Amino acid sequence: MLKRLSNELVRFFPLLSLLVGGTSLWKPETFLWFGKETIAFGLGMIMLGMGMTLKAEDFSRVLRKPRVILIGVGAQFLIMPACGFAIAYLFGLPQEMALGLIMVSSCPGGTASNVIVYLARGEVALSVSMTMISTLLAVFLTPALVYFLAGHFVPVDPWSLLKSVLWIVLCPLAVGVVWNRSFPRSAKVVSSFSPLFSVLFILLIVGFVLSAKKDLILEYWMVLSGSVFCLHTFGFLLGYFSSRFFRCEEAESRAISIEVGMQNSGLGMALTSKHFNHFPLAPAPCALSAVFHCIMGSALAYFWGVKKKFD
Repeated sequence: MLKRLSNELVRFFPLLSLLVGGTSLWKPETFLWFGKETIAFGLGMIMLGMGMTLKAEDFSRVLRKPRVILIGVGAQFLIMPACGFAIAYLFGLPQEMALGLIMVSSCPGGTASNVIVYLARGEVALSVSMTMISTLLAVFLTPALVYFLAGHFVPVDPWSLLKSVLWIVLCPLAVGVVWNRSFPRSAKVVSSFSPLFSVLFILLIVGFVLSAKKDLILEYWMVLSGSVFCLHTFGFLLGYFSSRFFRCEEAESRAISIEVGMQNSGLGMALTSKHFNHFPLAPAPCALSAVFHCIMGSALAYFWGVKKKFD
């Protein structure tokens, strides 16, 4: 029963994101109870669940297709941060909004991307490998990218960011991997429900951030939504065409496109809320990103799914 509910929630994640986004701006009190302090905890639980799903073959798969994974992860950490910085600069975004946009563009691939790749008839194994590798690399690359790119707009302490990413991402992920290896039976039971908890935590985090920043988001709605939309549009497009340029197969290119276009917005919200709370608008691009990339990724998956059916 719970597993079926989990699968249905993941399936309708984009629609639920839109519903939560609308509700949080219309009735902000619905999500204000969640609290800023629980954002990092929620994300840590998501990483713990992700760690429990990882097996030895997930790591060995990387060695079998190193070229394609290198292209995908390279695109992830080159295309999105560059687009985030360019959009912030060209749109003339206020410094705290620019910080939030660069933060989310410097995060690894989102956990929902694997489901979207499956619906798009892309290569799911590649998507899982990219999510895993980009999440591990984000421990060092996310603080470094935010320091070099967002430092143009606001002062950034890369070492405090690094420490937070270690605690929020790497530690729970490592515990999950060790748990899966040491107690595989219990890990299998717990990990079967991790998509359910991941979806619930992400929806609560998005709802809380949008509710808490409602007035500022509505005041800057056009430029905020426009910049986030452009970021993910360029991510999906450039992820696909850059991989085709390097002669990746169609299914591989679809996976790379979705992995590049969909970010771990929850990590962006956690980091901006903790380290830049003196910039009230900073988490807003991250929260809107969670809604936008789910809807855009789902639309792309529907297009590719229908296209493959008729090909």
